[in-house]
Amino acid sequence: MHKKKIVVLTGAGISQESGIKTFRDADGLWEGHDVMEVASPQGWKNNMELVLDFYNQRRAQLNTVEPNAAHYALAELEKTHDVTIITQNVDDLHERAGSTKIVHLHGELKKMRSTFDSSLIYDCNGDITLGDTCEKNHQLRPHIVWFGESVPLIEVAAQICTTADILIIIGTSMQVYPAAGLVNYVEDDVQKYFIDPRPASVNIPNLVVIAEKASSGVKIVVDKILNS
Repeated sequence: MHKKKIVVLTGAGISQESGIKTFRDADGLWEGHDVMEVASPQGWKNNMELVLDFYNQRRAQLNTVEPNAAHYALAELEKTHDVTIITQNVDDLHERAGSTKIVHLHGELKKMRSTFDSSLIYDCNGDITLGDTCEKNHQLRPHIVWFGESVPLIEVAAQICTTADILIIIGTSMQVYPAAGLVNYVEDDVQKYFIDPRPASVNIPNLVVIAEKASSGVKIVVDKILNS
């Protein structure tokens, strides 16, 4: 079997099946908060304690859920092909399922970083509280890309997309930039799959739309690739 370079873009839909609440419900609130209160530099400036508490709760909830069939199928695919996952999700479910090459565009819930020097990043499994500081004595914050902040790994992700033999898009609206723009870096003749129960209409060459939830849709695509 010829080893193919498979690039996978994942969004909230893949984690939703594991029981992780999606970023925004229809009312624009996240767990009862306006997203700008808990996911923006301004929100952080206004009320650090609220923001820390919000992410502490997200982290605690993450520890109660498990990867689902879609995460495991992608890890399985890695045994025979060169798979890189570019995710908008901040959870560690891809890692826990066994995938090894993951680019977290929007940061990681189980990491924290210095508010003074963004290169000082630490593992974080418990809570972050006011007064927790980095080695340079500055407050620690969640290692999350908030609204209004740049996405530091977007160039890395774009470069990976240029190398794809196959692209799989899972559980993302393809409407949120800059992540949605990544598909433009994939060659037109590359086979592309879009798995989403309610797929937005998108104009992408060589695209097969699979209107299924992540667990069943990923199995269909992975079986197809493994049997081709």
